[in-house]
Amino acid sequence: MADNMTPEERAARVLAKSPEAQKKQEEKKKKQEEDPFYTEANPHSHVKHMIGIVSGKGGVGKSSVTAMLANYLVAEGFKVGILDADITGPSIPKMYGVHGPTTGTEDGAYPVEAENGVKIMSINLMLDSEEEPVVWRGPVIAGAVKQFWTDVMWGDIDYLLVDMPPGTGDVPLTVYQSLPINGIVIVTSPQDLVRMIVTKAVNMANMMHVPVLGIVENYSYLKCPDCGKEIKVFGESHIEEVAKDLQLAVLGKLPLNPEFAEKADAGRVFDMKSEDLQRAASVLKALK
Repeated sequence: MADNMTPEERAARVLAKSPEAQKKQEEKKKKQEEDPFYTEANPHSHVKHMIGIVSGKGGVGKSSVTAMLANYLVAEGFKVGILDADITGPSIPKMYGVHGPTTGTEDGAYPVEAENGVKIMSINLMLDSEEEPVVWRGPVIAGAVKQFWTDVMWGDIDYLLVDMPPGTGDVPLTVYQSLPINGIVIVTSPQDLVRMIVTKAVNMANMMHVPVLGIVENYSYLKCPDCGKEIKVFGESHIEEVAKDLQLAVLGKLPLNPEFAEKADAGRVFDMKSEDLQRAASVLKALK
């Protein structure tokens, strides 16, 4: 039977018996035995840091913060990707003006690259129609998120930002358990509910032994275009006292910016860079 093998099959057979290949298989088996949720990355992915962008509730502009942070890091010279884990409500492709279908080989799918170099993978890049709803149950959604890690060839990435859906459901649980997350950034807004919302997200991260890198407050204020006065559209901020109680850093306060909304609607969010995220970027750059 060996004589009928193709050169590719013969090479694969030899490789499988090599000491290096056997060592890798043993290491993989050991990791799976130690952690049943362990998920192997695609062999063509070389990601240095994976950061989750989370929120305890919807409507706080989490995807906007993800995009702005990605843009900031790219402008600093880093290679950045966005794994859009919000399967039922993906918005990243629209904001960056990228469209599917994705391409790939038998080794996996390629992320779509935005104009500024940010690599993106989202369910909306794989649907026949971008307006087609994703009506899946939790386990299927969680499986899709894992496939964005195992079946996507990310290449060389310094920071892979995982844009997660709001709350503490299946997707955050899957990301925390199955992906090599280095830490999370919590996004919130200046409302009375902020303490409860942020605390829920922090408590889940602590339960899963995932470091919380800090908090970003979005929609902090609206700057009057005529006089420059800061208008507290959503009320006074409570983020400083909440962060102090939870012993967390405030990584930035972003204004309500009409220009950002215009750029996102036009698919040109890559034109935007917020200096208000300088501290958040500094924390990420300090990761080992």
